[in-house]
Amino acid sequence: MNIETKITPNPETLKFVVGKKYITNKGIEIKNIKEAKKFKFTNEIFQIKGIKSLYLGDSFVSITKQENFSWSVLKTKILTFLLDYISNNKYLIEEQTNSKQIKKKKKDKISENIEKVIDEKVRPAVAQDGGDIIFKDFNKGTVSLILKGACAGCPSSTATLKQGIENLLKHYFPEVKEVKAVE
Repeated sequence: MNIETKITPNPETLKFVVGKKYITNKGIEIKNIKEAKKFKFTNEIFQIKGIKSLYLGDSFVSITKQENFSWSVLKTKILTFLLDYISNNKYLIEEQTNSKQIKKKKKDKISENIEKVIDEKVRPAVAQDGGDIIFKDFNKGTVSLILKGACAGCPSSTATLKQGIENLLKHYFPEVKEVKAVE
């Protein structure tokens, strides 16, 4: 097994590419040790001192470190943990079956189209950098997006939102006046 490590635009976050066959439940963001208790994998990896948060993408785990820790020390510990965990478990996090159906709020046509552009043109590029951007809503000219993984807290995320995503959406949709990140 080979785990590839990639730097991200966020100097506090590294992307660990583990492969699709080890991640069946993607899009999971764990922001602290309390949230980490939800899953065996996240609970155990958070035992490594210096981890601030993590995000599971479709083939990777983006890990954000605490500021006072060095990647030179943490990277080796994380790689060792990932290799051990994968050799002893089939998946990082098993797919969860939820008995409650989550009702999606019906979106208007422009919201559906904005979400489609974000899903097709923005999310794949952002995933390359170890993050994710999720469409939340469109209201009175403002597109609200949720930043996850390496994108959350990244110094260049504001520039990406304003100069990249906002310009892209304004090009396709004249109704868009602003793009902002929300929790």
